[in-house]
Amino acid sequence: MTEHPTSHEGRQPLAARPQERARPRQEAAAGLPSDVPAQPGGPTVPGQEAPAQDAPGGAVRPGGPQRPAAPGGPGSPGAVAVAVSPQPPGGDGLARREGDRLRFVGAATRRIARGIDLDEIVLGLCRATVPTFSDEILVYLRDPLPVGDERPVAPFVLRLRRSDRLRLSDAEGEELLLVPDPDPTPAAELCEVRGGGALAEVLRGVRPVFGDSAAAKAALAELLGPEHPLPGGLRAVLAPLRGRRRVIGAAVFLRRPERAGFEPNDLLVAAQLATHTALGIDKAVLYGREAYIADELQRTMLPDSLPQPTGVRLASRYLPAAETARVGGDWYDAIPLPGSRVALVVGDVMGHSMTSAAIMGQLRTTAQTLAGLDLPPQEVLHHLDEQAQRLGENRMATCMYAVYDPVSHRITVANAGHPPPILLHLGGRAEVLRVPPGAPIGVGGVDFEAVELDAPAGATLLLYTDGLVESRLRDVWTGIEQLRERLAATAQLTGPDHSPPLEALCDDVLDMLGPGDRDDDIALLAARFDGIAPSDVAYWFLEPEDAAPGRARRLARRALARWDLEELTDSVELLISEVVTNAVRYAERPVTLRLLRTDVLRCEVGDDSPQLPRQRRARDTDEGGRGLFLVNRLARRWGATRLSGGKVVWFELATRT
Repeated sequence: MTEHPTSHEGRQPLAARPQERARPRQEAAAGLPSDVPAQPGGPTVPGQEAPAQDAPGGAVRPGGPQRPAAPGGPGSPGAVAVAVSPQPPGGDGLARREGDRLRFVGAATRRIARGIDLDEIVLGLCRATVPTFSDEILVYLRDPLPVGDERPVAPFVLRLRRSDRLRLSDAEGEELLLVPDPDPTPAAELCEVRGGGALAEVLRGVRPVFGDSAAAKAALAELLGPEHPLPGGLRAVLAPLRGRRRVIGAAVFLRRPERAGFEPNDLLVAAQLATHTALGIDKAVLYGREAYIADELQRTMLPDSLPQPTGVRLASRYLPAAETARVGGDWYDAIPLPGSRVALVVGDVMGHSMTSAAIMGQLRTTAQTLAGLDLPPQEVLHHLDEQAQRLGENRMATCMYAVYDPVSHRITVANAGHPPPILLHLGGRAEVLRVPPGAPIGVGGVDFEAVELDAPAGATLLLYTDGLVESRLRDVWTGIEQLRERLAATAQLTGPDHSPPLEALCDDVLDMLGPGDRDDDIALLAARFDGIAPSDVAYWFLEPEDAAPGRARRLARRALARWDLEELTDSVELLISEVVTNAVRYAERPVTLRLLRTDVLRCEVGDDSPQLPRQRRARDTDEGGRGLFLVNRLARRWGATRLSGGKVVWFELATRT
């Protein structure tokens, strides 16, 4: 009984015995059209009782002694010297030939198995078989390739994926030189497999066949196309490529007339190569689909673009741990808050899997919701901790949550086990902020503490995950000190009066990573504090009385005159009157009115009523209900945000036309 390797690790089988017939093996249906009947038999070899007549004894490579492989191994690229060294006939030569054949199969399958993606696997098959096993190879794959249990689409179409060939040229002495041939055997790019046709029958048989049989000739003519007949004298083996559940392609091995023809045992070699290639392609397609899903999941979890809040400029970067594992649990976010403030968030969920990415998405959504309630940073982390515990056991993450106020030039920071932020001052000094470390999110039963720090204009705050500063080659505190020094050195290049460009600063920070530093995902969020000058802010308290709208109009008119924005007076007075009137109707404590002059004019009216205003269509007989309609028509943007002690209604008007 003939045995052959069954894995890419090259397990050595027994030598083939030509006196015994190979045991037949049933193969499952190959996923072809329903009118193509299945044929029994696996890669069994008919007529194995005696070697082929045109294969003299003593061949040292699959395919005869005329062309043994070069010392570089099967499929070595470039020119390959081939020497003719006849072997003595008899049992020793046959055993040596079979041993060489088995060693070739082991080396070839290992080479195929090294491929990760589809192109690498097909290239491995071509490089392993040309010129050692064949002079030329044509590889056809199903188009499109089905994924896993996915039902293949109709019709059954094969597309030529790759064609490799080496040409023989004469050299001095008895050697032949193999050089690349840019003109391979012409073949059709596409082939539609007809149900009940010769090609469908061969593919359903799932076993390699010699090209000189009637069925194989018809199948090759259908595969290569009627306009590309197979040149005379070429010897061929047609090997179906069957994955785990269905046929996914075919490989055609070709030998020239000057080379020994294929032997019956070469069908076993072709079967092994086809099996390992097909299984590798199946895995590559599945991996490609999973990588695509993971990449899309990661992209949807991160913000498409950062907002442009007043008084601060933002830049971000995200780097996966490796191109082969793009999904992770790191995230960043910037969330506009009432009062022209902005929340800056960076977090890191433990692990590198789709589960980590899903947990990250849930925590990020929770953080956005909590930020919309305008909760203090420590309260946001407390609720995130509760949410992580509800998601299940061992759902842990680190997080840094900071709120920047451009009017007061202050920043409030709370930490949950995350590396401390670094503040780069305008003069070039970089300092690691002293923030209480806190416990990671998901531990439970711990309190978080917030600190309020100065955020001077021109300074840059850098929030990051531990993948930027920690690796196998350095601990986290060494990495933080290196990052601080890198930021200071970069700032020195731009001078004491100018901050380095924000995007270039992020790129320069990532350039500090060495070859061994990419052990983890990296999320980076940089915020340049511009602030809002006190001269561009006007702030008042209004008693909740009927005279409040009139007083608000007078105050706004004076502020606009001071800012040389008299052209906006009519629109601002009308809109402020409508918003303040609505606030006074429900407020019990004084109403706040604030005007901010930046690239736009922003008006904010706050009161202690938690009910948000809602735009509605007023009827002709209604006396009110048109205030928000006017705001919506005249303002550039407007909105309302619920606070812990009430709400803020705001609108913006363009200062330039």
